[in-house]
Amino acid sequence: MFNPKAKLWIEGRKGIFKKLNEINSDENIYWFHCASLGELEQGKPIIEKLKKNDPNIKILITFFSPSGYEFGKNYEKADYIFYLPLDTPSNAKRFIDIVKPKKVFFIKYEFWYNYLFQLKNKHIPTYLISGVFRKDQLFFKWYGGAYNQMLDFFTFFFVQNSISKKLLNDKGYNNVSITGDTRLDRVYENSLNPEKPPLIKKFTDNKTTIILGSSWSNEEKIIAEFIHSTKKDLKFIIAPHNIDKKHISEIEELLGNGFIKYSEANYENISNYNILIIDNIGILANTYQFTDIAFIGGGFTGSLHNILEPASFGNVILFGPKHEKFHEAEDLININGAYEIKYVDDLIAITNHLLIEDNLEKLQKINTDYIKNGRGATSKIIKQLNL
Repeated sequence: MFNPKAKLWIEGRKGIFKKLNEINSDENIYWFHCASLGELEQGKPIIEKLKKNDPNIKILITFFSPSGYEFGKNYEKADYIFYLPLDTPSNAKRFIDIVKPKKVFFIKYEFWYNYLFQLKNKHIPTYLISGVFRKDQLFFKWYGGAYNQMLDFFTFFFVQNSISKKLLNDKGYNNVSITGDTRLDRVYENSLNPEKPPLIKKFTDNKTTIILGSSWSNEEKIIAEFIHSTKKDLKFIIAPHNIDKKHISEIEELLGNGFIKYSEANYENISNYNILIIDNIGILANTYQFTDIAFIGGGFTGSLHNILEPASFGNVILFGPKHEKFHEAEDLININGAYEIKYVDDLIAITNHLLIEDNLEKLQKINTDYIKNGRGATSKIIKQLNL
């Protein structure tokens, strides 16, 4: 009653099987399941390549979360987009009997026992795309039970790194290949010809700009302290994950003054401010092309948001201390393209370091090279699928 996201989660599943009747099961349906929007971004390069190779393929996308469904429901390459019904034996059987998918793709870390069981039972090829496994997961514990069994249900695993491959190999699974992360293909392609929001370009005005992207309260408190303490000639963009009025007001209170909200900005007034609060959705990815240092949210909770988008535009990346589950964060730290932030003093020290001579420019090239050199996952997967 008091949680809008939970309400969407419940409302979106009402009457789901009636909605599914619009599917023509005689079609050549490829089913992609994504947890949320980030996983859709990983699936898009595969979807678009498949559609290009065979326009007769029909793409069904399902989501677990409302944030994925609400932002992904208008994706033009999909023929059908739905919430995934709850993972019960009867739901799974009914869903698959209606859809009759020819192939199924689960993205990154989506594991639903009953759906996977039914797919295996009906001999429907099922693939994990851009998978990442860690030794602390239940799959690799003696008491893993159903988690251990779920690995048997996959036809093939396309994983991002050698650690994942070794963990699966050690469990006796040789149906696995290191293909990398399809997001690298996606963000690189998007970086080549991005839309250029004119107000953002006008605001940054070629000045060194720090952006707080998909932020939560931890990052917002740190950036506010930094803004109040610094005397450097910098621009700041704050793009919170939550843009409801209450949260925007909390950010305004932290900042005090000197800011303008995107919803209130125009070409005449935006240059009068050094702080811009993005209070709408849909422009963050294209904003990174005008920024230099990106402090990305979620690193204090273990749910780090997308760092590859800002890296593709050459931003040096900053994030909180809980990033061990994100191998791209570890990769960028190891090549000095990213830094861990725990306190405002860390942000002060790192920013001072980055602004010395040409340090920033050198590190920005490291990140663009990381994205460029990491491409190729999509073509490897398509080739191995023989599609």
